[in-house]
Amino acid sequence: MEVLRRSSVFAAEVMEVFDRSPTDKELVSQAKALCRDYINSRLVRAGVSWSKPEYNAPVPGGKLAEVSTILLRLGDELEYIRPNVYRNIARQLNISLHSETVVTDAFLAVAAQIFTAGITWGKVVSLYAVAAGLAVDCVRHAQPAMVHTIVDCLGEFVRKTLVTWLKRRGGWADITKCVVNTDPSLRSHWLVAAVCSFGHFLKAIFFVLLPER
Repeated sequence: MEVLRRSSVFAAEVMEVFDRSPTDKELVSQAKALCRDYINSRLVRAGVSWSKPEYNAPVPGGKLAEVSTILLRLGDELEYIRPNVYRNIARQLNISLHSETVVTDAFLAVAAQIFTAGITWGKVVSLYAVAAGLAVDCVRHAQPAMVHTIVDCLGEFVRKTLVTWLKRRGGWADITKCVVNTDPSLRSHWLVAAVCSFGHFLKAIFFVLLPER
C-alpha cells in the first residue's frame, strides 16, 4: 500500500526557512509538510489499517514541530465541537473516491467556500481538518494514493489563496499566537470565528458540487 513519505533532508530544509522570511514556494512546501503531519495523525487516531509510513516527524523542539503541534491541537478543538462536519466527508459530498478529478474538484470547492468571507486561522485549521477527513475516507475505501492528491491539492490552494496572507503574518509560525491559554472553558478568537462560519460551511457541503457528482 502506498504511504506518506518525507525524507529527513526535506524536513530539515522546511525547518530552515523559519529562520528567515519564507518565499512563496517555501510556504507551500511547509503547508504540504504540515498537511502530511495532520493526515498521519488522523489516520492513526481513526485506527485505519494501513502500512506504517516511512515518515520522519519534525525534529523535536524545532519551529515546524511547534507549528504542527499547535495546528493539531486547534484541530482537536474544532473537531470536538463539530465532529460530524469533519467525518465521512466523501459521503457528505456524495462523491466517488475513485476519480482524482472528482476528489480534487470537491476539495477545492469546499476550500473556496470556507474562505469566501475572508481568511482566519480558524478557517485554515478547518481546511486541514477537511483534508484529513477526506484522506481517512480515501484510505478506508482502498484509495490510499488519493492522500497524495489531497496533499498536493491543499498545497495548490495555499499557493493561490493563502500565501499573501501568510507572508503578511510572517509565515506559519504566526499560528502559535492562537494559543493564549490552556483553560478549556475559555475560547480564543480563532475558535469563535470558526464556529461562526460553520453555517456557511455546512451549506457548502451540499451546494458546491455539480448535481451529477
